[in-house]
Amino acid sequence: MPAIKAAVCHAFGDPLTIEDVDLRGPESGEVEVTLKAVAICHSDISFADGAWGGSLPAVYGHEAAGLVTATGPGVKGLTAGDPVVVTLIRACGTCPSCAGGAPTICETGYDGDRGPLKTADGGKLHQAMASGAFAEKVVVDQSQIVKIPTDMPMDAASLLACGVITGVGAVVNAANMKAGQDAVVIGAGGVGLNAIQGARIAGARRIVAVDMSPEKLAIAKEFGATDGVLATDDKPWRAAKQAIGRGADAVFVTVGAAPVYDTAPRYLAYGGKVIMVGMPATGAASTYEPANFAAVGQSLVGSKMGDVVIQRDIPWMADLYGQGRLKLDELISGRWPLSKINEAIADTKSGSAKRNVIIFDDQGT
Repeated sequence: MPAIKAAVCHAFGDPLTIEDVDLRGPESGEVEVTLKAVAICHSDISFADGAWGGSLPAVYGHEAAGLVTATGPGVKGLTAGDPVVVTLIRACGTCPSCAGGAPTICETGYDGDRGPLKTADGGKLHQAMASGAFAEKVVVDQSQIVKIPTDMPMDAASLLACGVITGVGAVVNAANMKAGQDAVVIGAGGVGLNAIQGARIAGARRIVAVDMSPEKLAIAKEFGATDGVLATDDKPWRAAKQAIGRGADAVFVTVGAAPVYDTAPRYLAYGGKVIMVGMPATGAASTYEPANFAAVGQSLVGSKMGDVVIQRDIPWMADLYGQGRLKLDELISGRWPLSKINEAIADTKSGSAKRNVIIFDDQGT
């Protein structure tokens, strides 16, 4: 097996270590991609901190873009040199969910302990989220790959692998938002900003951003929010309803905090939906009065990865970016080399960054 550099997690909550690991070549249906960029998602941080458990040692990272460098038997439509986005959405294509058009909830499990990665001495190394993209190269299933335009910057393209499709997809797929409807987006981080963009693209009348930071609310307006409400205000849903003139048709919870889910229904109009995007830690719970939902036709809707079909939705979003209608470059707060990934993670944890991106070939700053 050829050796590559990767950032490895050996213990939850500890800094990642940059080390040589082994990556086997692609087998049937698999593709090897030499990465040019990988963004740091809060899901990676939550996994590395132990919020959801998992197998160790592990290589996290799942928001990546690069060039195809090898293909296994049976791969069609991809050749060496193709620029691609690498996602965590590994779909078998035949289970009831995949066959029903919902590949983000594929029912066929994947064992990352038996993936293409090994430690330098041949030991187990978990390929987290079927990606393991905090590394110079990945080997993944073809279902996880989407070709992109040859002139698309790799740092911007990497964002299409998770944060952008999750936010935009939650609006257009999970909420099925229509022009003229009203939205509240709770959390103006990376995913929240993309939900705001999705609402703008869908033609929402009012888009109210809710966050604890005035600075983030200002940024939210740059991405399309019409109004901003501080989450620290007393009963912020009242200010949101005042800005809209009524409750919202859709409320997007993009932060992984259970208490936020407790109050999210208070922003809703009759018949409205809470779209559940942010993922609290395992064991965290929220409470509701079910009669309130039944009485006025409201609902809670879970949305994983924006309910996207990547071969349909990523090319669409890449095209919007090329037209200047989808902001990607503006989402990038910093570019870092792999050697400084722990500093990039710390910066992301501070809450000030929209998205930090690891740039390979030590081109980060």
